[in-house]
Amino acid sequence: MGAGRWRRLASQVGRSIAVWAVSTVTMLVLAGILPDFQLQSADGDSATRIAVTAALGAGAFGVLSALVWPLLVRLLLLVPALVLGLLVFVLNGSLLLIALRINPDGGLRGQVAPETAVVVAAVMSAVASATGGALAVRDDDAYRRRLYRLADRRRRALPPGPSSPGTVFLQLDGVGHDVLLDAMEKGLMPTVARLLGGDRPTHRLTPWRTDWSSQTGASQLGILHGSNHDIPAFRWYEKDTGEVMVCNRPTSAAELQRRAIEDTGDGGLLTVDGASRGNLFSGGADEQALVLSIAIRRRGRDNRSRAGYFAYFSDPANAVRTAMSFVAEVGREIGQSTRSRLTRQRPRVKRGGLYPLVRAFATVVERDVVVAAVMGDMLAGRTAVYADLVAYDEVAHHSGPRSRDAAKVLGRLDRALALIENVAEHAPRPYRLVVLSDHGQSPGETFQGRYGLTLGDLVRAGCGLPVPRRARRTHSGAEARAAVRAALRRPAKDGDERHVHSGRHSEPVVLASGNLGLVSFPDVPHRMTKEEIDARHPALLTTLANHPGVGFVLVRSEEHGGVVLGAHGAELPVAELDDKQGPLADFGPGVADAVRRTHSFPHTADIMVNSWYDPVEGEVLAFEEQIGSHGGLGGCQGKPFLLSPYALSTPVEDGEDLVGAEHVHRVLRRWLRELNGPQVPLPAEPEERAA
Repeated sequence: MGAGRWRRLASQVGRSIAVWAVSTVTMLVLAGILPDFQLQSADGDSATRIAVTAALGAGAFGVLSALVWPLLVRLLLLVPALVLGLLVFVLNGSLLLIALRINPDGGLRGQVAPETAVVVAAVMSAVASATGGALAVRDDDAYRRRLYRLADRRRRALPPGPSSPGTVFLQLDGVGHDVLLDAMEKGLMPTVARLLGGDRPTHRLTPWRTDWSSQTGASQLGILHGSNHDIPAFRWYEKDTGEVMVCNRPTSAAELQRRAIEDTGDGGLLTVDGASRGNLFSGGADEQALVLSIAIRRRGRDNRSRAGYFAYFSDPANAVRTAMSFVAEVGREIGQSTRSRLTRQRPRVKRGGLYPLVRAFATVVERDVVVAAVMGDMLAGRTAVYADLVAYDEVAHHSGPRSRDAAKVLGRLDRALALIENVAEHAPRPYRLVVLSDHGQSPGETFQGRYGLTLGDLVRAGCGLPVPRRARRTHSGAEARAAVRAALRRPAKDGDERHVHSGRHSEPVVLASGNLGLVSFPDVPHRMTKEEIDARHPALLTTLANHPGVGFVLVRSEEHGGVVLGAHGAELPVAELDDKQGPLADFGPGVADAVRRTHSFPHTADIMVNSWYDPVEGEVLAFEEQIGSHGGLGGCQGKPFLLSPYALSTPVEDGEDLVGAEHVHRVLRRWLRELNGPQVPLPAEPEERAA
């Protein structure tokens, strides 16, 4: 054994002894503070005997944590993730109870109540972790080994020290270009500001435009797999199968990924030694963790959707720290939502029920696990890593994209970015860090909050179907019923609306994706035309197009192929959108192309409804219960960002716009090819795929 290995071994033994000593002292202090925790017999013991008992107990607890905890975590993979935080404390406390029972001295002298054992175990794990980390700070090898344990220990071994740079793509879900700039100006994201500013900026910032469906499913599928064809929204009804597709449903995600691979004939962005972490889709990576599209498949060595949890929580200190942060985040959300109600903030949505747990999972558990997995991938020398951090998007939906709550999340994401950047110094190869978002968010109150009825209520009223009493009493509901009577030439009578619909047809399926609404008629196997809809429901399209909360309506037309409808009888064929934008005029550049592209999709709904948009305030009206929304056209939701190193070629030429997720995919693929050579295949252009 060489001198270097002996020094490393001696250093590791020294740190272990130091951690053991600190844990022993911690146990003694807790025994002196907590009345239900004793390290001596009822008759009393000498200080030496108590210290020995503490030392043996701390040692046994450390050994059990190292040996038994990983096995427990494997069992926890079968438990829903939201329950994990509570079980962490209970199981860690159970290990302490076992440690005291098997302790030769502690078995007779050590006594601790089960609830106190949970507290003692949590404190000891946190202290041991902090001590080990502090001692390893100045030892690069130890620091590297410590971080490496956070990675999946079953990953395929890679060649040591590859010379070509690897690439980390870090997606900040929902962070718009303008929100990023504003956060930097306010000092909330110093790491991003340093990359872009200072004396020697290393990165450039490029905005890009989403497709009409400005949401993670469409954007991430396009970025990772090069095709988001036939993704009209976050959720939509498919007449040929009779199913509702939802992008964040495992079965739907798996099917969408299969379709994209079939469309492109390519596995995805990450097929060359890639890792996919926390994403909806795999990107063709051979290492996947927390990837939704593989969640329904049978788990195997190369297919473990929840393997990231094991890699992270196999260290009990990580488990305790994350669980405590989880509880703190739940308390933070309850406090913030209470303040919002007491101060009567507007707009506001309900934030009770399970939402505090969902938010804590997204902002704490998912962040910690994904960041740890990325760090492990870098230390293992992987060629390409794509990871998604969803924290901001989740909070902004309920608190608002520019709220104080969301701003604090941006600060924590910036610290995660700094950690990943620092880990690159210990990686076996250089890394290029690319930060991007999949969409932004647009503020505004909900459609129901402003008008007192949902889009579904408005559609039902326009079809002459019964609606809830609260909707009938609204101005919009009354106007819709009046329009139905006028179209059918029926006199106005109280209660007449419940008898207008003949009942011969199935009821429409109305779905919402942010400020984009989709209306489908299931009993018609094809996409209905304007003429067919008018014949069946003569007041429906007029009711929708003239509603003040609706910006425009897209529908197929027998005469024009497709038409955009707006208020006051505006009707514009999609073929003429470049010359006359009509109802689309306020929605910004590229809107005509986005609408035409979605109109060509096989599964576009019978009626596509985009909400009203205020170009001055940048506000939209969400058809869901969200005050920060995305999914349609209008405002910051359609303007994400791409932050890339100057070491890579420019994303687009001067004067050229970066438009659509598929275009972003081609840029990222080009960068990987620049860094790693022809083993990274070039993607087929859309025209070539169509041919």
